[in-house]
Amino acid sequence: MSWLKDFFKPRKDNFVEYLVRQAEQDVVGLEGLVAYMRQPDPEAARVVERAEKEADEVRRMLVDELNRTFVTPFDREDIYALSGAIDDLLDYATTTVDEMVVLKVEPGEHLQKMAQLLLDAAREIHMAMKRLEGHPNVANDHARRAKSVENRMEAEYRAAIANLFAGPSDPANIVCMLKKREIYRHLSNAADRADEAANLISNIVVKMT
Repeated sequence: MSWLKDFFKPRKDNFVEYLVRQAEQDVVGLEGLVAYMRQPDPEAARVVERAEKEADEVRRMLVDELNRTFVTPFDREDIYALSGAIDDLLDYATTTVDEMVVLKVEPGEHLQKMAQLLLDAAREIHMAMKRLEGHPNVANDHARRAKSVENRMEAEYRAAIANLFAGPSDPANIVCMLKKREIYRHLSNAADRADEAANLISNIVVKMT
């Protein structure tokens, strides 16, 4: 029965700390992505990869703690889902770099803008997590700012796709179009995950206040 006593034993709440650390790694990784879009060198790619691995480790600790804790500062489902959305945002950044390397896609203006938008969202989510416990309404303001990025990303995504299809229709260019469209889709999906994280933060704030 010792496991049961351990399950109910009061613990220090580390969940917000873990979420802050995850969000911080998102910022680090997306700064690396922005740098890669400006100059696609291996060191920038390694920054993204290292941040993703560190964030994964933090998420593993969070999930382990969640499985061993009965009382949590807010709904355990919200903690798990928010951690997952923050994690997915950085995962998309990592796979974007991987696919650009594999497909030999060079960054351009649209990719630079989209990466910067993701970094803007990551910074807002990080600030929201830092303010969640002490100033939930401020956290919600940051979440709303993160959500606004999705609309800007969607506009940039449409502009990027339109620009692709405005080019010549020879076979070589069509192949290039398909490669770039895949990369654009990755970044658009990443913005969706940032939006989901922001929605979860807002839901948590509503339950807290």
